[in-house]
Amino acid sequence: MAGTQNSTGADIHAPPSEYYSGPLALKSAGINRSRSRNYQRFHAPADDSQSTLRRRGSIDDKSHHPRRLLIDIATIERAILEQEDTNGDYQITIEDSGPKVLKVPTASSNGNRTIEVRGTYMLSNLLQEMALAKDCGLRQVVIDEERLSENPVNRLSRMIRTTFWNGLVRCMDEAGIQKICADPKNTKPGAQPIIYVPFGDAPALEYYTGVARDLASLNIRVVRLPRDITPQYVKSINNQFGILTLAADVSYDAGGRLVYKPLPFVVPGGRFNEQYGWDSYFEALGLLADGRVQLAKNMVDNFVYEIKHYGKILNANRSYYLTRSQPPFLTDMALKVYDALSDPLRDEWLRNALSAAITEYHTVWTCAPRLDPVTGLSCYHPTGIGMPPETESTHFDHIVAPYAERLGIDVAEYKRLYAADAIHEPELDAYFVHDRAVRESGHDTTYRLERRCASLATVDLNCLLYRYEVDLASAIDLHFGGSMATDGHVSTSTEWRQRAEARRTAMDRYLWNESKGLYFDYDVELKEQSAYESVTALWALWAGCASQEQAARLVDAACRRFEAAGGLVSGTEESRGRITLLRPNRQWDYPYGWAPHQMLAWCGLYAYGYATVARRLAYRWLYTITRAFVDFNGVVPEKFDVVGMTHRFQVEYGNVGVDFKMVPREGFGWMNASYQVGLTYLTSHMRRALGALTEPEVFFERAGWSTDASASHTPASTPMPVPVFAMADARRLRGVTPLHCALEAALSPTDSPAYFDMPLTATTDDPRTPASPGSDSTADDGNTPSTTKELL
Repeated sequence: MAGTQNSTGADIHAPPSEYYSGPLALKSAGINRSRSRNYQRFHAPADDSQSTLRRRGSIDDKSHHPRRLLIDIATIERAILEQEDTNGDYQITIEDSGPKVLKVPTASSNGNRTIEVRGTYMLSNLLQEMALAKDCGLRQVVIDEERLSENPVNRLSRMIRTTFWNGLVRCMDEAGIQKICADPKNTKPGAQPIIYVPFGDAPALEYYTGVARDLASLNIRVVRLPRDITPQYVKSINNQFGILTLAADVSYDAGGRLVYKPLPFVVPGGRFNEQYGWDSYFEALGLLADGRVQLAKNMVDNFVYEIKHYGKILNANRSYYLTRSQPPFLTDMALKVYDALSDPLRDEWLRNALSAAITEYHTVWTCAPRLDPVTGLSCYHPTGIGMPPETESTHFDHIVAPYAERLGIDVAEYKRLYAADAIHEPELDAYFVHDRAVRESGHDTTYRLERRCASLATVDLNCLLYRYEVDLASAIDLHFGGSMATDGHVSTSTEWRQRAEARRTAMDRYLWNESKGLYFDYDVELKEQSAYESVTALWALWAGCASQEQAARLVDAACRRFEAAGGLVSGTEESRGRITLLRPNRQWDYPYGWAPHQMLAWCGLYAYGYATVARRLAYRWLYTITRAFVDFNGVVPEKFDVVGMTHRFQVEYGNVGVDFKMVPREGFGWMNASYQVGLTYLTSHMRRALGALTEPEVFFERAGWSTDASASHTPASTPMPVPVFAMADARRLRGVTPLHCALEAALSPTDSPAYFDMPLTATTDDPRTPASPGSDSTADDGNTPSTTKELL
């Protein structure tokens, strides 16, 4: 979408680096300024030879021409903070009690007249824009008033696309290593930065040894890991926190000298300064939606590197995560990147990524200790020993205290002896196995998994592994002719379909609850289903392992249990249980909602024919984000209380992304992604309502929207706009499930090529093209057919 231009021809909504790089245009056409400060001579109309004089006003009236503000940053910043920031947090929010109006000089008057900037949203935008202008080295600047009053949906989407992603990029090169080495979890005074290099990566060892030498003032230590990284070794470096190297482009110049270029990647934000496991999948979806293909590809390459050198996709690339993985999404992540690549070598790149995923599947998720041989299902079960060292020093004191009391010693002494293996306590050992498993699940923490996680065949993990199996089956068929050689073994699509079918049968037997219409985790030790009702049940729709009959019951049950005012809640209040001082709330329980749960649910609901439900849930979630963005100085936090529709709460680990001065520069990784992807689910009517901050219930009532769980379409009548990735998913999974076979048949006219064989990058004239998140327009504009069936 072309940007709006001001009188100088500049794009009003350009990225800060462009908007604040041009000359300051202080002159306004049509005005002859006299030397008097009290009068201003205005040109008369062309047919009147007389010009007129009138008293200069102190405030510019609204005119037909957009107004521009002349800002001396130090002066206006001081004024706005002194007057409006009443709680002293360097943000302008609805919690501040200032008058919410500030007079600011206009550019057209050379600063002699003013206009009033009113309201929390415009004042906070003014504060943000001044901070961004300062970043560009400016002390004075002209800002278009329209930039301050920009539609909040457009502004937030633009900031994510042009500012937040850039703020989250890290690189382990010489320029970026100091920032990455800094670890807020390492609270030891004077801790030396450590870079751990895999045993088999000689170029990395050479490069980082050189970096440590060139940056001698940082006192970096480079450590080569052993060939066999055992749990005992990892425990031995518990007090030596360090960063783990990732992938790089490696070559040699004509003189044989190493040319080593570490790959940039995206981090979650806040205190999380590494590439995380499952965060990266959702961040990649947002990056792809915004056209940042290379960054998403780099993150896949980093995962392939981790599998090769560390044996698994890590929780994150820190030394204390070497024995722990996170929810596996590599196959879908790699395939979505592949779809966006134009590189002629992309088939070989995909083969390499899928080969790594196959290795991970066999050596991490479907072998001891994570595989339960009785059910054939998998559990989160990392191999680390003892107390996780990255936690706060007092985090486990309440757990250890009863054991210390039995021995008549204090907690600190007990922890020292336990860490040194001088004390053996099987109960405590089991507790830490489960605690580490909770962290591997990504859902740290929740009463759903507490003290039992390593014994649970969870719905979420087995849905992900089912998706691995069907992804591999379809990709081997589509791209490698039905068989693919990997490390001396030939994988066939047939064997992966058989694995998928075996897992689906086991999930139906152990995880599906016919009476409740939900999937539940299964305790392999107690041999019974958990009673905890979790929104992860909806992951079965994303994975495609539910039948149409199961899906109908699942959607009905899930909407009644998990749909809250601001989106999907993690679990039910009843499942969470009563909260007391001794039993505090957990961040992955009721009433909190998280971006991964929303995004997977939208995708699955749409694929199974519940587009209305998917759009409704997307609107709720995006409204919650947009409302906070408008009311709280542009904040994009890690999570929300979706029942109270707020990010202001006290819970374990706080809420990352809320602590900034004047302007947010990162947002939060998967929240940014959920916004960009979520916008592609909305119709133009919904997007307009979202920009006007129409509350969900008001919008649904006025628009006559259904708020039940009924199906809105069949595979033969898919409503527009088609969300981002939906076409590619359906094309890739055709033939794998009856659902996608039906989609293929319904969306492909008999006299044309298969619908899902059409290029994914269709022209803008194709009404089936998903709308860009940065665009105001969508396919549903009143003139476009409402279903794909009508198009065909």
